[in-house]
Amino acid sequence: MRAAGYTVTLACEYCGTLIDATHADARIITRYHEVQASLAIPLGTRGTLRGVEWEAIGWLQRSDGWAAWEEYLLFNPYAGYRWLIAQNGQWSLGEMLTATPQRDGGDMILGGRRFAAFYSGNTARVTRVVGEFYWRVKVGEEVRASDYVRPGYMLSLEQDEREKNWTISELLTAREIRSAFDVAPLPVWLPGMTPLAHQPSPYARRIKGWWPIAALAFVALMVLAGLFGRTMQPQGFSLTVTPDGPAVSQTFGPIVLPLGRQAMTVDALTPAIEQGWVDIDISFVDRKTQDSYDAYAINEQYSGQDSDGYWSEGSRSQTLKVASLPAGTYDLVVEAQAHHWGSSGSWAYDAASGTYRTEGLPPVELSLTVARGARFASNFWLAVFMILVPPLLMLVLHILFENARLAQKDGAAADADDWLQGMQTP
Repeated sequence: MRAAGYTVTLACEYCGTLIDATHADARIITRYHEVQASLAIPLGTRGTLRGVEWEAIGWLQRSDGWAAWEEYLLFNPYAGYRWLIAQNGQWSLGEMLTATPQRDGGDMILGGRRFAAFYSGNTARVTRVVGEFYWRVKVGEEVRASDYVRPGYMLSLEQDEREKNWTISELLTAREIRSAFDVAPLPVWLPGMTPLAHQPSPYARRIKGWWPIAALAFVALMVLAGLFGRTMQPQGFSLTVTPDGPAVSQTFGPIVLPLGRQAMTVDALTPAIEQGWVDIDISFVDRKTQDSYDAYAINEQYSGQDSDGYWSEGSRSQTLKVASLPAGTYDLVVEAQAHHWGSSGSWAYDAASGTYRTEGLPPVELSLTVARGARFASNFWLAVFMILVPPLLMLVLHILFENARLAQKDGAAADADDWLQGMQTP
């Protein structure tokens, strides 16, 4: 009634029957339309599932005290009845069985497929009902329910004092339910949402599908590292520095780079350094623009003997890398200074530099090898990490999903078999 409180007579638009607005039938019709308006699939709606056109003729809501779900009764005059079950934003298609599944321990076997026990002995109670049914259903009707699951499927037993009924339900894809009844299920599961007991992990299949992609990406990465990470056209230079002497600066070149954005590698070797270190500053200076690209290294070597025995530390060689140089002709400007640590040799004052330096120590030769190209290990491992991020993230989400799903299971805590089943393909 659109004018409640004023309307005296209701006329049925289909059959022409006149109804007294104060009659109980009018209140029943009003409540029916109120329920109809709240349904995701209004009764009388038709849709095609698995090649069969079904009509929604009944709807009921059930609860077991912990969770609530909706069941739509579908009918086709040739195919009979089916159940469309909605819970937590997901939809399943149920069919009553005419044969009893076989029991194997605590599990059930149907059609050669194993269903693991999940819920046992729950009481399902009808809380709301509207439409047509093939039995005398009413609010408050209760049955004892037990459920057995495998990924994508649920095998359910409902029984009361009079009979037992087995139903097999299959989780529908978003495309199926949307195409059939224009209903949009919830998006992919996210932490905080409650999955269905028989809902397969949406991430398990993605993890399996990602590994071939990751393998191909890793092979491509290795090929790229081999092609672009190698060095070529090396040039050798050298200079000599005196321990604790003045810094030595020397320019080498030319170094020609025909291609732009070229990486450069410089290997610095001081094989004679002992009990000391050499500070090495290098600069690639563009002859045309005088732009400078700098790098720094320190070669050092120390050794000795103590109560624990002989020890040594440091490295006589370092590798310097400049990530990107524009095309052009460059000079390599090298400044090096050697230092000695210890008491070998004699000390003398150098008036020119105003410092003391060690006399009697042999000079140290610094050998430089300059080559085009460079291999940056950090970039390689960063790329490997980026390849692994998607499957690792999906693995974490899969674990969270299975924890949320198995937390609903009756009885003992989930074991390895439950986790393995969760990774299976439906």
